[in-house]
Amino acid sequence: MKLITWNIQWCRGTDARVEPERIARNALALADFDVLCLQEVAIGFTGLGGSSGEDQMALLSAALPGWQGHFAPATDLDDGRGGRRQFGNAIFTRMPVLQVYRHALPWPADPAVPSMARVALELVVQAPFGPVRVVSTHLEYYSQTIRMAQIEGLRRLHQEACGHARAPRPSGEPGEPFDAVPRPRSALVCGDFNCTPDGPEHARMTAPFGGDPPSFVDAWEALNPDAPSPPTVGVHLDNLPRATFDFVFATDDLVPRLRSIEIDTDVQASDHQPILLELTD
Repeated sequence: MKLITWNIQWCRGTDARVEPERIARNALALADFDVLCLQEVAIGFTGLGGSSGEDQMALLSAALPGWQGHFAPATDLDDGRGGRRQFGNAIFTRMPVLQVYRHALPWPADPAVPSMARVALELVVQAPFGPVRVVSTHLEYYSQTIRMAQIEGLRRLHQEACGHARAPRPSGEPGEPFDAVPRPRSALVCGDFNCTPDGPEHARMTAPFGGDPPSFVDAWEALNPDAPSPPTVGVHLDNLPRATFDFVFATDDLVPRLRSIEIDTDVQASDHQPILLELTD
């Protein structure tokens, strides 16, 4: 199983051009991936630099015909023309998708700084080794208070899922909304967390649960315990800190399956760098 996660900055490269097709080309050049988790996908947002308000989900889907695309807008606004302006996360996969969840993350007030709504898009996919939850998310940039609340939200969602796995609900008839679909303990939570590996957000994300749920492990640290992660943001632009903000967190039961992880520091199709994680079957 090959997974890529990438904050694509509404498909805007370091050359200031917005090209969804270029995102797809670069992802495919990096790997013949099974799952592509994206953050900052835009639809109808003419106010974003370089964008004409194009439907980026439609354009990405056209460029990735062998993959199913799923979208979760965190921001969903009237565009004043009878349509919507949407901004959020996406997952493209060629694996069977058993269930899709769209979770609004906590957004406590912090009037000192700008902020926006954030979302976690969760797919239960049928991997070769069994069902696994794949989550694409993007946490608040300006406020650590909000980020920490969102980390707690992700932890609560994990506890909820593990509760479902531990005590499956009775199922309705196949094809009905009450049909019980597996929601497994195993999970990969990835995206732009807007924090550093030594920050309190990272420490809290990987903290033990003190009970049944498996803990989260930073996949880079699991595979490279003696090597710091290369930067995932600010590599080719000077207006951003040169730092590691993007991560893949795997539940500890998946750690034996982690084969390799790579951060592509060459690509310039976004202000962030993509991460490629491979798991064994």
